[in-house]
Amino acid sequence: MDLFIWINLVLIALLIAMTAFFVGAEFAVVKVRMSRLDQLIAEGNKKALAAKKLATDLDYYLSACQLGITVTALGLGTLGEPTVEKILHPLFNDLGIPAAWATFISFALALSIMTFLHVVLGELAPKTLAIQYAERVTLLLAGPLVAFGKVLFPLIWALNGSARIFLRMFGVKPAGHEQAHSEEELKIIMAQSFQSGEINQTELSYMQNIFAFDERVARDIMVPRTQMIVIDQSIDTSDLLKLIDEYHYTRYPVTRNGSKDDIIGALNAKELVTHIALGRSITIADHIHDIHIISEATPLQDVLMQMQRKRVHIALVIDEYGGTAGIITMEDILEEIVGDIRDEFDEDEQPDIVQSGETEYMINGRVLLSDLEERFDVRFDPEREVETLGGWIQVEMMLSGKSDELIRYGGHEWQAAEIDNLQILKVRLKLNAHEEEESGQERE
Repeated sequence: MDLFIWINLVLIALLIAMTAFFVGAEFAVVKVRMSRLDQLIAEGNKKALAAKKLATDLDYYLSACQLGITVTALGLGTLGEPTVEKILHPLFNDLGIPAAWATFISFALALSIMTFLHVVLGELAPKTLAIQYAERVTLLLAGPLVAFGKVLFPLIWALNGSARIFLRMFGVKPAGHEQAHSEEELKIIMAQSFQSGEINQTELSYMQNIFAFDERVARDIMVPRTQMIVIDQSIDTSDLLKLIDEYHYTRYPVTRNGSKDDIIGALNAKELVTHIALGRSITIADHIHDIHIISEATPLQDVLMQMQRKRVHIALVIDEYGGTAGIITMEDILEEIVGDIRDEFDEDEQPDIVQSGETEYMINGRVLLSDLEERFDVRFDPEREVETLGGWIQVEMMLSGKSDELIRYGGHEWQAAEIDNLQILKVRLKLNAHEEEESGQERE
């Protein structure tokens, strides 16, 4: 082979390498996460600055990649096939193949070889590497691509402008590249991150709780009026100490004349007991603090902000008529994000949903229907206008006129297991009860 062919082969290899560069850069810059680049910049990674420039002006640099791929592909087509054909043609002549056939075969082989090298080495291999190692490839190629974009700025700008003019002729407006994700997209990303091992179950639960937190109001998590433990302002010290010893709460609403609709403040048990332990003379009235009041329809995020701003740990929840609906504490709010917070006095406290058998559960009546829908794949009738399981069971029992009747709904059996006066505290759930009955009838 003469020097001209060797030079052409070197140019062919260079063109394939340049194609691989532009293809890898194109896929990597689309795949890389902007949040990760921001993190690397904060850590002082200088290469990340160039990568951030690519990701920020994505439309321009994708056009630069497309220009580079097109030019190198044209170069390969112009230079590669004739060069390889010149190498192969003499070989077929030496084998005694007729000149016409030698020309056709050498052309077909040259085209096949160049197509293979261009597709495999120039496109498929760099594409796979860029997708699998998007961050590394972007950091590696960002600097040269930014330089390429600056050198060919007039040409890229002219080509982009021409494309926009062409699109406007058909009524299409160029759209930007969104970096923000919707809530549903974030949930999918978190689920995928958990499946791939990037985050653990606890972290996933926290994030899911935060999204659910935004949708709830004070009514959903408050301690209802019927379960409130209150102190009357006229109680004597010995009875107060007995009550504190029985329930172990830190703060108690204080009533006037024993009426839960007449809450005059809140009492801090630790503060009171400290004074008693130090032998100080006390009166309960001196230790009653103002209690923050919120509506039962107040979003939890607003409740949290109000309680943080006022530096209070308990709030009175009122209904639309101004009556007491319940109370809510800072611990109740935080548990919506981090899960149950237990202390040394919570030994007897049980989770809201306890599995008592293979297909049986014991559920707290205060559990929201929306939580049950997600966990047990059942849909409750929104026309009932109730939010808790206990409220739903109560409505169903009133409609049937029986207090101990099994309620068959959604393929499951529901039954009130514990009732205090008219309040349903516990509900027994048996899953797929209809399917078991049908299978039993078939065996008979």
